[in-house]
Amino acid sequence: MMRSLWTAASGMIAQQTNVDVISNNLANVNTTGYKTESAQFKTLLYQTTQARTTSANGETKPVGAQVGLGTRNSSITANFRQGSMTSTELNTDFAIDGKGFFAVMDDNGETIYTRNGRFNWSLGNGGGIMLSSSEGYPVLDVTGSPIELGGEYMVSKITIDANGNVCYPDETGNPQPIGFTLGLVQFPNPAGLSKASDSTYKVTAASGEPLQESENPDLQRSIIKQSYLEASNVQVVDEMVNLIVAQRAYEMNSKAIQASDEMLGQANSLRR
Repeated sequence: MMRSLWTAASGMIAQQTNVDVISNNLANVNTTGYKTESAQFKTLLYQTTQARTTSANGETKPVGAQVGLGTRNSSITANFRQGSMTSTELNTDFAIDGKGFFAVMDDNGETIYTRNGRFNWSLGNGGGIMLSSSEGYPVLDVTGSPIELGGEYMVSKITIDANGNVCYPDETGNPQPIGFTLGLVQFPNPAGLSKASDSTYKVTAASGEPLQESENPDLQRSIIKQSYLEASNVQVVDEMVNLIVAQRAYEMNSKAIQASDEMLGQANSLRR
C-alpha cells in the first residue's frame, strides 16, 4: 500500500481536529471569560528509504533519504491574553484586569478556578447570604472559605473594591471592608490547567500549584472591576482565516488520496 494514502489520511484527521477547535472558539465567542484555543501538530515517524551509504562511485553521501509518515495532533493550548471589559451595571459582576483567577468550590468540594466573574448573592447554609457563581458554586476568599455574610446585610449596598475587599457602608455612608476578601490566584503555567465545563479549570502537575496574590509580593496583583465582565478573547476574523486555511489543507490532503488512488488504479491496469 502506498505511504501517501496513510500520510494524507493522517493530515485529514489532524485538520478535522483543527476545525473542531476553531468551531469551539467561534461557538464561545460570547462566553464570559472564555480563552481561545489552538491545535498544535507534530510529525509522525520517519521511514528511511536510503541510508548515508557510499554511492556507486565509492563516495559517501552527506545525507540519506527519509520519508515522513504524516502528522497528528500534539496538544490543544489555550491563549490567556486579556479579554475586553464589558460594562453590565450589575454590582455582582466582576472582571479581572490581570493574570488572576477566581476560586470557587464545585459540588464535590473541589476547588476550581475561573475568569468568569458573573456572580450572585444567594442564601447560605447558615441563613445569611453567600457569594456564588452563576452555576451556584460558592466563591472562595483568600483563606479558601466561602464568602458568607450575615442576614443583616443588604445586597444592594454591598460593594467589592479593586483589591477584592468586600465593603459595606458605615454610618456616614462610606464603604468599609467587613473582613472578607475575594481570593485571586495565579499559576506558574496557566496553559497547563485542565479544562472543565462552564469556563472553569482544574489544577494539574503541569500548571503548578495556585499562588495567592495576597500572599506573594513577587506577583503583580490583579485589579477587580465591579460591574464589568471580561469578554471572550476570541478574534472572529482570525478564526475565520484559520478556518479557511484548515479547510484548504483538508482539501489538499483529500486530493493526495485521490491522486494515490488513481496511481494504484493505473498500476493495476498495466497487466491488461
